Amino acid sequence: NYCTYFRNPLAKYPSIKQRQYNSKKEKWNDIIFRADSAEARRFDIWLLVAILLSVLVIMAESVKEFEEKYDQFLQIAEYVFTAIFTIEYVVRIYVSDNPKKYIRSFWGVIDLLSTIPTYLAFLFPGPQVFRVLRIARLMRIFRVLRLTSFLVEAKSLGYAIRRSGAKITVFFGVVLIIVIVMGTVMYSIESYENGFTSIPRSIYWAIVTLTTVGYGDIAPVTPLGQFLSAMLMILGYAVIAVPTGLVSVEMSRSRSRITACKECGNKDNDKDALFCKRCGNEIS
Repeated sequence: NYCTYFRNPLAKYPSIKQRQYNSKKEKWNDIIFRADSAEARRFDIWLLVAILLSVLVIMAESVKEFEEKYDQFLQIAEYVFTAIFTIEYVVRIYVSDNPKKYIRSFWGVIDLLSTIPTYLAFLFPGPQVFRVLRIARLMRIFRVLRLTSFLVEAKSLGYAIRRSGAKITVFFGVVLIIVIVMGTVMYSIESYENGFTSIPRSIYWAIVTLTTVGYGDIAPVTPLGQFLSAMLMILGYAVIAVPTGLVSVEMSRSRSRITACKECGNKDNDKDALFCKRCGNEIS
C-alpha cells in the first residue's frame, strides 16, 4: 500500500538503536550506506532534500532577475551546500568498508563531481555550471523510497529492449536508407534556391520531415517535391509505431514469465517459483 507508506515512510523500519555495534564508525556505515533502518532513511531523505534545494539554488543563479536581487544570498547558500556535501563525501570515505572502491564507484564519482565545481570556480571561471550534476544524486530516491516495483519494471523494460534489439537495429537501418534515398532524390528535384544546397542538407530535411518535427527552415516548392514530402510525413507515423510495437510485444512476453509476490510485491521470480526470492513468502 503505497499511500500508507508515503504518509509515514519510516513506519516499517526498526530503529538503529536496537542493534549492537562495535564502534561508531560501524554505526555510521550502517546509517549512510544502508537503508533498512529509520535513521538511515531519515539521513537519506534529508540528503535528498539538500540536493534538491542546492539544484534549485543553481537554477536561480541562472535567472538574471534572481541573480541581481539575491546574489549574495545565493552565493552563501551555495557555499553552505558545498560544505555540507564535502563533509558528507569525506564521511562516506571514512566510514566505508572499502574507501577505494567507493571513490571509484559510480556514486563516488558523482558525489565528487557535484562538489568540486564550486572549489574550481575560485581558480577558473565557468565550472560552477557543472554543479547541476547534483541532480544525478537524486537517483538515490529509488533506494530511499524503496520503489522496488519501478526498479523491476525498469529491469523488464531493459530486458524487452535487449530482446528486440536486433529487430530495432534492422528497422533503423531501413529508416537510414530511406532518409538517404529521399534526401538524394529531393536534392535532384528541388533547386539550390529552395535550400537544398547539398545532399547532406537534403538528408537533414528528410530526417526532420520523417520525424514529423518540421522546423520549416527548408521546404520543397515543386509539386513532385511536395508530394514526396507528404508521403514521407505519413511514413513518419509508422516510424513512431514500429519500435513501440516491437518493445511492447517483448514486454508482454517477459511479464508472462513473471510471478509476483503478494507479500512484498516482488515480480522478479521465476514462473514456476513456489517462494519469493526476496522475502521467502509462499507464492500462491
